[in-house]
Amino acid sequence: MAKMVPVVLCGGSGTRLWPRSRKSFPKPFLPLIGDNTLFEGTLARCADADSFGPPIVVTGEGHLAHVDAQLGDSPGAGVIVEPMARNTAAAIAMAACRLPPETVMLVCPSDHHIADTAAFSQAAKRAADLADEGWLVAFGITATSPETGYGYIKRGEPIGDGAYKVERFVEKPDRERAQQFLADGGYSWNGGLFAFRADRFMEELEAHRPAIAAAARKAAEAGHVEGRRFHPDAEAFAAIESESVDYAVMENTSRAAMVPASMGWSDIGSWTSLRDALIRDGSGNTVNGRAELVDCNNVYVESDGPRVSVIGLDDVVVVVDGDEVLVTTAAGAQKVGKLEGAAKQ
Repeated sequence: MAKMVPVVLCGGSGTRLWPRSRKSFPKPFLPLIGDNTLFEGTLARCADADSFGPPIVVTGEGHLAHVDAQLGDSPGAGVIVEPMARNTAAAIAMAACRLPPETVMLVCPSDHHIADTAAFSQAAKRAADLADEGWLVAFGITATSPETGYGYIKRGEPIGDGAYKVERFVEKPDRERAQQFLADGGYSWNGGLFAFRADRFMEELEAHRPAIAAAARKAAEAGHVEGRRFHPDAEAFAAIESESVDYAVMENTSRAAMVPASMGWSDIGSWTSLRDALIRDGSGNTVNGRAELVDCNNVYVESDGPRVSVIGLDDVVVVVDGDEVLVTTAAGAQKVGKLEGAAKQ
C-alpha cells in the first residue's frame, strides 16, 4: 500500500454554526463532539505512521494561531499559509507543488466528523492503492437519507474489489431527486475526501484548468519558507481563479474513481447535523448546557450560561452564545449562514 500524506484543508467563515462558530473561531477548531476539536479529530484519524506521512495543513493567516495550538509539535508537519481564500482547487494545487511528484495525497476537510475510524482507514488504504495506479479517487459516502445539502456520486463499473469508476458527479439535488437517488442505490454522497498522486493531480489541473495550474506553480516557486510554514507568493496566488476541486478537476477527468465508505460521516454543516451526530435521549433531544425540556421531540439546546426552558416543541434548535441567541426550526437550520449576524461578522 502506498503511504499517504494527509492534506488538511482548514478554512471557513464560521457562518453555518453561528453563533457558536464565528469567523475568528470557526467550527474546525471547536470541540463540538467530545473533547477534541474537529481539526484534532482529523489529524488523529491520520496518525498511524505505517499508513500516513506527516500532514500538510492548508490555512489562512486568520487561523494560524488555532492551527499552531492544535497541531502542536507534530514532527515533519507543514503549514501552507494562503494569502487569501481561493477555494479547494488552489489549496490542493499548492500542496501538490510542495510534495514529491509520486506522493499520494489524502485530501481531508478539517471540519468533518467520522464516527467509525476503522472504516475510514480501510477506505483510505483502498483509495491510496488506486491513486498510486493513477486514478483520482473520491470517497463515496453511503447515503442514508435523501439529503439536499450534499452533492452525489453516481457509481460506474467496478475496478477490482471495493472500488468503481465514477459515472458522473451530481450537483445538490432537490428533495424529489434526492429521494430517487436514495431509492436507486447507486448514488453516494460526495464528502469532499479525495486521494490522488501529486503529479497526476497537477497533470489533470493543467489539462482542464491550465491558468490555475500555472498560477499555482508560480506562487509555489516564488514563495518562501519560515520554519514549518510555507508562504506562497501573494501576487501570483491572487491571480488564481477561485474554483472547487470538483468543478476544476474531478468532474472533468476520465480517470475518476470512487471508494464506497460507510463510516458514520457528517460534515457538521448545520445545527441539525450536529444534533444528529451527538447522543440523543429517547425523544431525540440533545442538551448542552443549562436547559429543561418538557414534552419536546428532536430539540437541540446549547447554552453557554443562561438557563433555557422549552415546552411542547418539535424539531427546534436553540443556541445561546454570549449576547447572541438563535432559535430556528430544523428545516430552517440551513439558512443560518444568511442571517445578518452570521454573514456580517
